[in-house]
Amino acid sequence: MGLFRQKSVASAPLDGADAVLADLDGVVYAGAGAIEHAVESLSAAKRRMAVGYITNNASRSDASVARHLSELGLDVEPADVVTSPQAAMRLLDEQVAAGSLVMVVGGEGIVVELEKRGYRVTRSADDAPDALVQGFTPEVGWKDLAEASFALNATGGPGSEAPGIPWIATNTDWTIPVARGIAPGNGTLVSAVHTAVGRLPLVAGKPETPIFDEARRRFGAERPLVVGDRLDTDILGANRAGMTSALVLTGIDRAKQVLAADAASRPDYIVRDLRGLHEPYPETEEVRGAVRVGRARVRVDGRRVLIESEGDDDLDLLRAACAAIWRSGQAIHVLEVPPSLYA
Repeated sequence: MGLFRQKSVASAPLDGADAVLADLDGVVYAGAGAIEHAVESLSAAKRRMAVGYITNNASRSDASVARHLSELGLDVEPADVVTSPQAAMRLLDEQVAAGSLVMVVGGEGIVVELEKRGYRVTRSADDAPDALVQGFTPEVGWKDLAEASFALNATGGPGSEAPGIPWIATNTDWTIPVARGIAPGNGTLVSAVHTAVGRLPLVAGKPETPIFDEARRRFGAERPLVVGDRLDTDILGANRAGMTSALVLTGIDRAKQVLAADAASRPDYIVRDLRGLHEPYPETEEVRGAVRVGRARVRVDGRRVLIESEGDDDLDLLRAACAAIWRSGQAIHVLEVPPSLYA
């Protein structure tokens, strides 16, 4: 994983996959609206294989997400949507008995999944909950985070030998893309509680593997292709789960971030938008010490990254630069990188 595959005949990222596992925010939509080319590309993929939607966003239920995707023009059922609250339920089942009282900090996505499994739900630490599940919703405020801290500190906390009740976070994304730009995500809210209670939660969502394991089971996939816009969640998580990954440059991470990706967070493919899943993917070749992709050619000479040929496709130039930098074994902060590669 992490370096582009060498191919004698150019094939598309979808070739050889038996399922697509697509992230939502930054991949399918931004805010309420679909990202350009996403709907038609995913619809075409579904004619070939299973298409699932795997999301860290815990604010909505699978049925709510499916309705939204259907409104955008996709053929989606609730079972096609794998949410971080669903993955959190598998972790919760291992921690507490059936029918336990679970405190929720978050939205309907968590409550729906808890009630499906027969758990009782509370929003108050005064009810002495048996566990806490925390996820994102825009309505979460200081009072909710304080209530979570009270629940966790009731049986544990800084200086206490008691372990405290189980605490499960649906995800720890630092940011979330919305229609107006980039906003704080669940990771910032979890961090606030962590500061107050002095311990960390179990995490169900990306980049941890429970959500990928749930998706693999649900779709019976042996060779899934994970498609995401974030290196630190989608791509890192796919790599940890042993799945092939494609980074699409329509969301959070762009050229600057992918050039600097560490070994654990490097995608197998980089595509401009979801049309790239169906298009022949160019070979990556070593040519006299340089890396060539298409007509673009880049080499690392000492601490300098040199563009020998820009080629005729800026995406091929980015792919070549990534491969050259990654293969050099050097951290990007010690390299002299031409600013044009960040564009």
